[in-house]
Amino acid sequence: MQLKPFSTTGIGSLPHTNAEEACSLILETFDIPFWPQLPKLSFREWMIPQYSEGMPYLKMDVEKQTIWVEKNKSDELERFYETYNDESRIAISEDYAKGLHTFLRTVKTKFRFIKGHVTGPLTFTLGLKDNDGRPVYFDEELREISLMLLKAKIRWQIDVLGQFSDNVIIFIDEPILSALGSTVYLGVNPDEAFRLINEASDTIKAAGGISGMHCCGNADWPSVLESSIDILNFDAYAYFDSILMYHSNLKKFLDKGGYLAWGIVPTTDAIRNETYESMKNAFSQRIEKLSASIPSDIILSRIILTPSCGTGSRSIEDTLKIFQLLTRMKEVFL
Repeated sequence: MQLKPFSTTGIGSLPHTNAEEACSLILETFDIPFWPQLPKLSFREWMIPQYSEGMPYLKMDVEKQTIWVEKNKSDELERFYETYNDESRIAISEDYAKGLHTFLRTVKTKFRFIKGHVTGPLTFTLGLKDNDGRPVYFDEELREISLMLLKAKIRWQIDVLGQFSDNVIIFIDEPILSALGSTVYLGVNPDEAFRLINEASDTIKAAGGISGMHCCGNADWPSVLESSIDILNFDAYAYFDSILMYHSNLKKFLDKGGYLAWGIVPTTDAIRNETYESMKNAFSQRIEKLSASIPSDIILSRIILTPSCGTGSRSIEDTLKIFQLLTRMKEVFL
């Protein structure tokens, strides 16, 4: 894998309800195009529902915007096991990913790199609950079924995106990592959490893809950097100082061929007060700080740029500003 330094890509979600407009914007803006998640278009495009299709015992009420698992005496689980094998591929249909299928119809050329994404198994199993409100993570069988489902969707995604690039990047989106250790998730074993993440990452690689992880908050950075991912996407705008503390772990990650995807442009309300000059200064200062511990040539050769998170909750106007500032951030060190 040899990514061009300062290549730009996005996290996933956009605020659009017109899939064609979202895809056009992405293809016109980013060096590494990605398919858009469109949560304002449908509840099915939200983070948990989008990858839930095919999950045994799944219930969904689109009008009430609720999703849950309700075990019953049906043979759904048996049928899942019977049809699943280690190379299974379970599609994400257009009802659940209008942006993805529009993207597949829109792309007319091949790219050096292309990007997809999947909700991480930890976030998925802690976000999806049973009818008693208990996360399926705490049901060992449902936790494993969830992992199997996500791995199958990873393989399918790499297949369909592979039509347009020999280098498919898949980001495992794990925002829940920032909450591990809190009172809400005291029962989550960190070793088990990273087993799930590593299995997803290893599946990406086994299918010929490039494995990335997106975490838009704080996290157990040493464990993240020791995982099997190739690319770490972090919020470099709000959480740079927290990851800077682990500069020795960062250096090991970069030395072994890893890339840092800097989420340098905020996707919060802070974007409204930022300008190119303020972002340029903030970015330069962060690079300078990290260069005190890691040679700048290593940092600058293993860097790609993203927004700090998806823009699905922003306005289209804010999103355009975020993307425009991100594109200009390439100019800072080139």
